[in-house]
Amino acid sequence: MTPAGLRREVPERRSGLGYRVAVVGATGNVGREMLNILAEREFPLEDLAAVASSRSTGEMVEFGETGRQLKVANLEHFDFSGWDMALFAAGSGPARVHAPRAAAEGCVVIDNSSLYRMEPDVPLIVPEVNPSAIDGYARRNLIANPNCSTAQLVVALKPLHDVARIRRVVVATYQSVSGAGKAGMDELFDQTRAIFVGDRREPAKFTKQIAFNLIPHIDVFMGADSGYDGYTKEEWKMAVETNKILDPDIRVSATCVRVPVFVGHSEAVSVEFEAPLSVARAQAILREAPGVMLVDRREDGGYATPVDCVGDYATFVSRVRKDPTVEHGLTFWCVSDNLRKGAALNAVQIAELLGRRHLKKG
Repeated sequence: MTPAGLRREVPERRSGLGYRVAVVGATGNVGREMLNILAEREFPLEDLAAVASSRSTGEMVEFGETGRQLKVANLEHFDFSGWDMALFAAGSGPARVHAPRAAAEGCVVIDNSSLYRMEPDVPLIVPEVNPSAIDGYARRNLIANPNCSTAQLVVALKPLHDVARIRRVVVATYQSVSGAGKAGMDELFDQTRAIFVGDRREPAKFTKQIAFNLIPHIDVFMGADSGYDGYTKEEWKMAVETNKILDPDIRVSATCVRVPVFVGHSEAVSVEFEAPLSVARAQAILREAPGVMLVDRREDGGYATPVDCVGDYATFVSRVRKDPTVEHGLTFWCVSDNLRKGAALNAVQIAELLGRRHLKKG
């Protein structure tokens, strides 16, 4: 039974030409970015709801630059019946409780947390890489969004893998503090300001000082029984998610590092192929690949940095060169806006793909 007054939290219908979409976690970094991207890409909407925890109920959030504001509804009481999709950016805890509840009401959940990614009956999707995997969404009405670092990695690897099969990948990440949410961004800002005035701020969100420092530790350490003893869970995610999305036979070793950058994840990637692939051929492939922007001039500034990628949809690839330590090897630099392709953009692209292939309302 729907509680009295609940429907006042739900935007009124405007037409029958689009989708009813709820953004869950709408007041967080990724949730706000989802709203921005839905507006930017003119996603075909009939209704749109901003949903968050009780702490944010009643707040107003902007729907991109449309001038429209949405009143935040309470997730605990939100009725998902009649809604087509819910884009979840609320973390594993709320996803565990509320994603199955939404799915049971016929609302397809696209979840940004790590909770469902490795479940075999839940598709893990990067639309440029494995779009056909979305056909399995109806088993649970759940679709998983990958880890931010995995998303940009597989976008760059996929077109190369199609031409010269990849055997092994070694990747070091340089991940911005926005990947740890608003608390991570606040900690970098506060520590940086404190250092300039001779003050000191003890770490709270991170394990060590993040200002003017690097921390080779993201998420918890894995145990011996995991097969990834000594790796962090973030590093494990990059390996197993790449296997699920791209190819189970690719061996992946990752080292994930938090860096004092506000937005934009970077990766140094070394790839071993089964067959020869020249630098020129790889550059030509990447230049035409969906979702990739090749910026690769061998001169000062002829490469992409995190500052260059902020606000952009693309995964930038630079510094493609031969790896002389293996028979068929290439190395490259990869940068992307982690709040966009690494999270919100990929979720909206999944929603677009779901609409095109299955729901077909917009």
